[in-house]
Amino acid sequence: MSLPPEKASELKQLIHQQLSKMDVHGRIREILAETIREELAPDQQQLSTEDLIKALRRRGIIDDVMKELNFVTDNVDQELPSSPKQPVCFTDRQSTLLKKTNIDPTRRYLYLQVLGGKAFLEHLQEPEPLPGQVCSTFTLCLHFRNQRFRSKPVPCACEPDFHDGFLLEVHRESLGDGTRMADSTTMLSISDPIHMVLIKTDIFGETTLVASYFLEWRSVLGSENGVTNLTVELMGVGTESKVAVGILNIKLEMYPALNQTLSQEVVNTQLALERQKTAEKERLFLVYAKQWWREYLQIRPSHSSRLVKIFAQDENGINRPVCSYVKPLRAGRLLDTPRQAARFVNVLGYERAPVIGGGGKQEQWCTLLAFLCRNKGDCEDHANLLCSLLLGYGLEAFVCVGTKAKGVPHAWVMTCGTDGTITFWESLTGHRYIHKSTNPDEPPVAEQPKPLYPYRTVGCVFNHQMFLGNCQPSDSVEVCVFDLNDESKWKPMSEEAIKSDLGLTTVWEDQLSYLLSPALASYEFERTTSISAGNEEFQDAIRRAVPDGHTFKGFPIHFVYRNARRAFATCLRSPFCEEIICCRGDQVRLAVRVRVFTYPESACAVWIMFACKYRSVL
Repeated sequence: MSLPPEKASELKQLIHQQLSKMDVHGRIREILAETIREELAPDQQQLSTEDLIKALRRRGIIDDVMKELNFVTDNVDQELPSSPKQPVCFTDRQSTLLKKTNIDPTRRYLYLQVLGGKAFLEHLQEPEPLPGQVCSTFTLCLHFRNQRFRSKPVPCACEPDFHDGFLLEVHRESLGDGTRMADSTTMLSISDPIHMVLIKTDIFGETTLVASYFLEWRSVLGSENGVTNLTVELMGVGTESKVAVGILNIKLEMYPALNQTLSQEVVNTQLALERQKTAEKERLFLVYAKQWWREYLQIRPSHSSRLVKIFAQDENGINRPVCSYVKPLRAGRLLDTPRQAARFVNVLGYERAPVIGGGGKQEQWCTLLAFLCRNKGDCEDHANLLCSLLLGYGLEAFVCVGTKAKGVPHAWVMTCGTDGTITFWESLTGHRYIHKSTNPDEPPVAEQPKPLYPYRTVGCVFNHQMFLGNCQPSDSVEVCVFDLNDESKWKPMSEEAIKSDLGLTTVWEDQLSYLLSPALASYEFERTTSISAGNEEFQDAIRRAVPDGHTFKGFPIHFVYRNARRAFATCLRSPFCEEIICCRGDQVRLAVRVRVFTYPESACAVWIMFACKYRSVL
């Protein structure tokens, strides 16, 4: 194993400091002089290296140095600075390393350790890599609720040497429970699994999705001392979803230890009830989808040839409703605007799902984690991710399923503006197209707009809450009218059948704060380039976030320093800002967003925006 240059120099410095502290050089000089006097014969001109080493070993100098250096080595991890600002993965050498991670003592954590793998038979003949040799590696990615982790890459082998630990924070996200340590009963009601994705990276840097597994972790709640060991069998993906690719040894431990553990019977009963409830939901949706499809075909028999995609297979070969592949996704401060999000999705690689043998295209819609970890995917993966990001920005976004030229199946994203503007977003290129419908009833002499987009037909559109089938006489995109509220043109599925989780709002509304990000990025971009861009999406998102009868007020302000107290005091001196912060009315919701743009020599441009929405009671 080779150390990074900075670590190697740091280690040398530690050794040098310890040798100086022990005065090893002075002791060696004394022993050297003594050896020359006592053992060097008159006819012998110099001592050999072996003679000197023997003299040092005989007097115990080497043993003393090694003992002292071992002592220093054991404390390197304690003295070297670390930056565990958030739960991060660390190598699990011994259980005492838990205390080296920055944790909140008021929260409950699940400590997940990966203690090696076995039976990865595809790599049975894989030679053990030499030190410094480039080789293919495995990387394990985890996702639990809003937390993501990644293991260190390990060489591909029949028994890969995974030894990583991850601290997963476990708490209820409902109002009032955020700061309370979760007990056994509360954690039993948290049904989110731990999603594990195994990625293989070859010597050229190309990534391959090896396995995707959903781990049910709650068995640890009924284990003695809150510790349990699991053997997880990973299955392949796509056409190999029925073939085992390897086994991982997993250890789960609650931290702090549970005061009271549940009986295994209670845990098993809860899990069985949840499986039964989920299976019943899936059965009812399947029954409803069949009825919906029959009604859709009764409108026109030709609808059977349209690309109306209700279910799609994921990487594990499981049929899932397409609406489950999309959910509002907020990128925090990583992406400032919807157009930047489109650029991000565009630079992720495009790769069709591999198919064994000839024939048509292999269908495989990846979950978001599998797509992001692999850093490449098909057009459906790109469209689902872009739609999720645009929904997070407050836009009314949908994934469109249809065809391009020559009848090639394709998926892209559509947003509907509050003014009726329909915009197509091509997730593979980042291009945007304004759709203007061609009226086939217009006389031939009338000038018809020529479409710039590459799409030919559209069969259905969907997001996390809605699914609509195109029931217009023609499914040609050029003549389609995207009035999704007109059931004579778009046949909707019942929103009750498509379940969605809606969060509770608080006085400080997090989602409204997030919607202010594009405005701040646009202000700085305009200052830099004198070009205004991206305001359309921001204004449209605000219109959707503010209900009818409510008022929105926003106050942006610019600073060139980072002193928060000074900036806030300046803001309060403005009557506009004070009016927002002291707003009175019904259903008042406040929001604030800060964006710092850095420049050379520690210079910065700081934008702050205060906002509120409310219903006037005057």
